[in-house]
Amino acid sequence: MPGPVLHVGATVLCVHGGQAQATSPNPRVRVGGQPVVTQPGPHAIAGCAFPPPPQATGPCVTAMWVTGATRVRAGGMPLLLQDSQAVCAPTGTGLSVVASQMRVRAQ
Repeated sequence: MPGPVLHVGATVLCVHGGQAQATSPNPRVRVGGQPVVTQPGPHAIAGCAFPPPPQATGPCVTAMWVTGATRVRAGGMPLLLQDSQAVCAPTGTGLSVVASQMRVRAQ
């Protein structure tokens, strides 16, 4: 399903409210003047409110994307889309894309 392409300026949060930031954007391809984000690169998470052990398994530290664009690539890697899915470590929860550019779409 086509969706908006993610870039480094997109607002991405873990389900506990931590801010996720791309660690390896593609510097050669830009949308809205900002580098796009590809699937293999992890996101670093800061400010996760999930409690640490022994109360819970938090906080979220990193997230790996498990889905991306099926037809569009940058640098040989699938682009991340607004509806791409990710899994946070060590909690196993997901990420939510709260805000992104809406002009460039991919599938």
